[in-house]
Amino acid sequence: MKPIIQEAYELARKQYAAHGIDTDAVLEELSRIKLSVHCWQGDDVRGFLFKEQELSGGISVTGSYPGAARTPQELRSDLDKAFSLIPGKHKVNLHAIYADTSEKVDLDELEPRHFQAWVDWAAQKGLGLDFNPTCFSHPKADDGFTLSHSDPAIRQFWIDHCKASRRIGAYFGESLGQPCVTNVWIPDGYKDIPADRLAPRVRLKESLDEVFAEQLDEAFNLDAVESKLFGIGSEAYVVGSHEFYMGYGLQNNKLICLDSGHFHPTEPISNKLSALSLFAPGILLHVSRPMRWDSDHVVILDDELLEIGRELVRGQLLGRTHIGLDFFDGSINRVAAWVIGTRSTLKALLRALLEPVQALREAELSGDYTTRLALAEEFKSYPFGAVWDYYCEQNGVPAREDWLSDVKAYEQEVQLPRGEEARV
Repeated sequence: MKPIIQEAYELARKQYAAHGIDTDAVLEELSRIKLSVHCWQGDDVRGFLFKEQELSGGISVTGSYPGAARTPQELRSDLDKAFSLIPGKHKVNLHAIYADTSEKVDLDELEPRHFQAWVDWAAQKGLGLDFNPTCFSHPKADDGFTLSHSDPAIRQFWIDHCKASRRIGAYFGESLGQPCVTNVWIPDGYKDIPADRLAPRVRLKESLDEVFAEQLDEAFNLDAVESKLFGIGSEAYVVGSHEFYMGYGLQNNKLICLDSGHFHPTEPISNKLSALSLFAPGILLHVSRPMRWDSDHVVILDDELLEIGRELVRGQLLGRTHIGLDFFDGSINRVAAWVIGTRSTLKALLRALLEPVQALREAELSGDYTTRLALAEEFKSYPFGAVWDYYCEQNGVPAREDWLSDVKAYEQEVQLPRGEEARV
């Protein structure tokens, strides 16, 4: 370990210890947190099953930065590079379109064997896997409807796909010895004001009931449902609204997914966590950064991310919350996007773990709001960066911006030649 990092950490440890905060114990707790890193940042949500299919479902990726992954092998190579620059052991979140198979197979026919290469890779690397049915970018979703479709045949196709996805998730969990979170999100909705808001929701509820009818061991598979406020093409009405999925999840004992990009830009999800935790069996977080809508910018250490970290720590919700990342930016190096977003999320959690939570609570309960505010503000300038640098070095990954040179070298040696190969 670099002497300057060790020295800075020792000084920081003493400062935090004065308030009863054990930085070694904090880092031990941080090391147990697994973030689910989304595979779709690496190739702009294209996947490998239907490469000719345009991205749809109210989703848009902008930018044409060179070096996107074109094969499962390239995507895993990019993830390997990203994980070599991120401290801790984590998970990878797969969408169904990322099947690694030479077979021509449709979504409703997918089986665990089509993802065996992913399982073998994850086992070798000590990673977990999460999963999502892909209810978009498919001819049977071209009109913007899937599980709530008015055509029973099309609706059944998507039901069968979601059933298959749950079995794949259970296989991941059993094979890797840690539960797979299988999350259902659909783009269904109308661009303009519908004549009937109820009927699609009735159909969605019936479809979900059929999807979840098969009982799977929760030691291997955990089901989650995800809402959205609106998307491109569903500005006026989304079938799977927050109210719909909150009700469905609570009634059916499912994890409820809160995506920080799926609400109004002035409606933070951090304020929802404590309320939902009282009633839901668990929470799935999709950490993103919306600008004007669900634009999924790369996560940075902004106020809302810090507040999410505080809520999880102060409410003792880390053990019941599954944290995943969900952003896609094609305008910058895609490996760098993973590294920036994941490291920022870990920093937010570390900042929260290093706060004097008990002292803040005691001040609040006694009505001493002056002390509560003063402590909260002063701790913003405490040397959490020295603790973070130590954690990185402890985990064998570069501290501070030193990781960037690794990504730049990887870009030159591995990613940029992909474009040259395509032109040959």
